[in-house]
Amino acid sequence: MKLGIMQPYFFPYIGYFSLINYCDRFIYFDTPQYIYHGWVNRNRILKQGNDAAYITVPTKKAARDTPINKIIINNDLAWKEKIYGQLSYYKRKAPYYYKAIEVVKSVLDNADDNLSQLCIKSIEQTCEFLGINTPCDIFSGMDLDIEEVTAPDEWALNITKRLGYKTYVNPPGGISFFDVKKYHIANIEIEFLKHELTPYIQRIGHFEPGLSIVDIMMFCSVEEIKEMLGKYQIL
Repeated sequence: MKLGIMQPYFFPYIGYFSLINYCDRFIYFDTPQYIYHGWVNRNRILKQGNDAAYITVPTKKAARDTPINKIIINNDLAWKEKIYGQLSYYKRKAPYYYKAIEVVKSVLDNADDNLSQLCIKSIEQTCEFLGINTPCDIFSGMDLDIEEVTAPDEWALNITKRLGYKTYVNPPGGISFFDVKKYHIANIEIEFLKHELTPYIQRIGHFEPGLSIVDIMMFCSVEEIKEMLGKYQIL
């Protein structure tokens, strides 16, 4: 049984969904410190001129050590309208614009002021659209009694041990971060899922990889995206 644990992000790239789809259970790790100018509250899409631009959820100022699940959206700014305006770029180019924009609207139109909840909603609605049925939990609501964490890479280790899973799965960016020996001593395998970014037609004359899942939903059918989800290597 395989467990995935990741911070929640705003409409993340396809590799995030490939990881969820691969696992038997997935946990939104919403209690780490929020990092400004990271990927939690923003992602990239195409813009006029065929370059990439950020769609961003603005946040209110908070103390440096504020966890992700306590970050408040700055609804004093017209950020939803700005994002819809940015996504209008796809209207004439993307064959699945109307289907994709409905997913975005189901998230933004029902957003309150909590960033973490918005990000999780963006992932959940996308999973529903793509038919990904992996059970997901939110760490802050699980009330897990885990062993004391003495190093950053032990959060995943101790959560995996507590839940009784035998395999923990992480993106390849964590290879240098995790002490694999700790996991093996605990009889837990650690896998790194490297998603292969399959080129698709963006109608811009070249391929811009690693954009938000929204970009893929604009240009590809659900069946095509499902096929893409299975393109990965386990390291």
